Amino acid sequence: MPIETVQIPTTDGRADAFAAFPDQGERHPGVLMYADGFGIRPVLREMARELAGHGYYVLVPNVFYRHGPAPVIELPEHIGAEARPALFARLMPMIEAHTTERVLSDADAYLAFLTARPEVAAGPVAVTGYCIGGLLAMRTAAAHPGQVAAVAGFHGPVGADGPESLRLLLSTLTAEVHLGHAETDLTPEALGELDQALDAAGVDHTSEIYPGTAHGFTMSDTDAFNPSALRRHWDRLLPLLDRTLSRS
Repeated sequence: MPIETVQIPTTDGRADAFAAFPDQGERHPGVLMYADGFGIRPVLREMARELAGHGYYVLVPNVFYRHGPAPVIELPEHIGAEARPALFARLMPMIEAHTTERVLSDADAYLAFLTARPEVAAGPVAVTGYCIGGLLAMRTAAAHPGQVAAVAGFHGPVGADGPESLRLLLSTLTAEVHLGHAETDLTPEALGELDQALDAAGVDHTSEIYPGTAHGFTMSDTDAFNPSALRRHWDRLLPLLDRTLSRS
């Protein structure tokens, strides 16, 4: 499965990124994938390759490109609990500097780049994200109704900005949504409130707590990794993409 390093022009410079796609000389539906807060690293390349193997062109941008190319900080091979405080002390200023304005400006650039690739088929695209990337995915989909047909977020803080911000976010969303929450991130009561907001906005969605999971359950290089939950993630994501993205 080829992986290509690319540079995406943005209003603030150039975002480094990589793309994974089938090596068949054909055009494939496009998927924009947002990394978790730790950013681009081998596990993201593995996940992009896995998704590309199912017939998609997968673009993974370095959302912290304003602070340097990926990896923006040095990461251990395994991100254990003992390493997290020091890592987040360095990452949080970058996350906080990534304002909604920057998110939306970058999303415009990412989608323009993705849809212009010769390997990408015409038609709508999908967006998926992990951790903070789940929120970025939702914001991207809401800002591009009609162009984004599906959005999926896993262990992401989708409602972190409060009920009113969530209502505004969902008000323009036309994509079909799947949200997979960590058991340690969301109570059943909070899940019910989120589902009510999705229902009230008329969003076609599935939203569920993955049993026995901690925040970061999809990432095999962290202590939170849960193999069965990762399989569940693929079992939800792949059918979502299959029914929403055209292969013509």
